[in-house]
Amino acid sequence: MTDTPAIAPNTWRPARFMVIAAHPDDADFGPAGTAARWIGEGSEGWLVCCTSGDAGADDWRTDPLELAATREAEQRAAAAVVGYAGVTFLHQPDGALANDLALREGLVREIRAFRPDAVLCVDPETLFYSDGGVNHVDHRTAGLAAVDAVYPAARNGLSFPWLARDGLLPHKVARLYLFWSNRPTVAVDTSATVGRKLEALLAHASQIRDRESFEERIRTWAREEGEAIGVAAAEAFRVIVIEEDAAAPAPEGGSATAAAG
Repeated sequence: MTDTPAIAPNTWRPARFMVIAAHPDDADFGPAGTAARWIGEGSEGWLVCCTSGDAGADDWRTDPLELAATREAEQRAAAAVVGYAGVTFLHQPDGALANDLALREGLVREIRAFRPDAVLCVDPETLFYSDGGVNHVDHRTAGLAAVDAVYPAARNGLSFPWLARDGLLPHKVARLYLFWSNRPTVAVDTSATVGRKLEALLAHASQIRDRESFEERIRTWAREEGEAIGVAAAEAFRVIVIEEDAAAPAPEGGSATAAAG
């Protein structure tokens, strides 16, 4: 058996970051508190949703096109609460997201256009949550697609060379922040922004059944993750360092540096 690594307070903040998620509301259930904090401290953030959530309803009679329009509007409202500079929807099929070359090209296009220092995405290795439950297949797929787009595709000049011809030159992302991980290494103190996270989540009215229990669940999760670093609320991440940045302290918890292939 291996010991679970200790979770340390995060000590690094990117100037620019991108959150890549499968569905509208994933980023708000995930790292919205961190995004709001970083943006408040001067970072610029961009959100990419691979799908428009067109399968996110219990009633089979729901019109998926109408639902997609509703959920995109909800996500734009939530993104405004968090403070993102913008939102991109890639309009991939909800429930059938595939980590194929079409999705990878779309993600590489977004990464090269925005040029983030960090990308935040679901930990693709999380199949079952440690406290119970199954991670949605689209979550895992979006996470792996984001990782594959970051390394090596976004930095490789011969990956989708037509993008470079159009002016979208290769870009090196320095770090991955993987959320919903069973192996987190750092936590970001979100004590001051958990309220903004809740406000953003409440914008997703089509997905909320019981507001009172919903709010309590979100605050409980934030409190539990905050306990690891001794704060009132936090969001935990597994951090993968791809490019060392001498200008900023590395996050505690170790790093994995990719080698050129």
